[in-house]
Amino acid sequence: MVVCCSIFVAATYTLPAQAQSFPSLQDSKNPALQKALIEGLEKLSLTKAVANNRLAVTVVDITDLSKPQMAEVNGSMMMYSASLPKIAILLGAMQKVDDGDLNLTPAFEQQLTNMIRHSSNPDASSVYDLVGPPYLANLLQSDPLQLYKKNTGGLWVGRPYSRGPVWKRDPINNISHGASTHEVARFYYLLATDRLVSPKSCRLMRNVLSKPAIKHKFVSGLQRYPDAEILRKSGTWRTYHSDSAIVTRNKRKYIVVALANDIDGSKWMERIALMADDIVFGLADDV
Repeated sequence: MVVCCSIFVAATYTLPAQAQSFPSLQDSKNPALQKALIEGLEKLSLTKAVANNRLAVTVVDITDLSKPQMAEVNGSMMMYSASLPKIAILLGAMQKVDDGDLNLTPAFEQQLTNMIRHSSNPDASSVYDLVGPPYLANLLQSDPLQLYKKNTGGLWVGRPYSRGPVWKRDPINNISHGASTHEVARFYYLLATDRLVSPKSCRLMRNVLSKPAIKHKFVSGLQRYPDAEILRKSGTWRTYHSDSAIVTRNKRKYIVVALANDIDGSKWMERIALMADDIVFGLADDV
């Protein structure tokens, strides 16, 4: 079904049966973590960027998967996100595999790995074409996923990662490769709780997202913690910088997502990663 600016898809996506009893992130806001996030951004001199809609951040402590603790600023604001939305293509590919429409050969799995770890544009474009733009848009808007919402937007891939033509920009913000920090955080929470496609598919997606080969932004910021395990996808185009990760270290696990529109956005990401780590561990100390 083709999506246009005034018609939203009413497709249904069925959660894996064994993984349906987790709270929504929207209902998991933690006042202490929110206060720490705002204070942390003030210390980084990023409050003005938040106020001017040039920065969005979501942090979620998922150490206890059944009790996520979330804080965010501009969480529902959609921004151009460059290569970050390749995670949506990964989701679409695994759903197609589960549907029996694609075969998960070693060569195809390597394409998925190249698309995420190395951010390969040729591989992303190839997989995007295999998944199909209408199919992917349908999936992202489906219930109960709603990774792209009709009122606020979210994850969107409306063109290949090549010089090819745009298939369709997102209906709300007119963005070809877009995301909001809240919906990306929801993607990672669904992934961490085995609620994307199937538990087996989630394990494969987590493996593909592991061992990031590009060492900038969040990865650079967190290099002071060599024990940290990072599942991650970032994006860069001109002044647009994005990063997203599930970080596990020292018995804690958290999601951090940031989108920025600034020439110094890459440096912002390094500092935001450390700030997120500090406030998650600070919250744990206060409990």
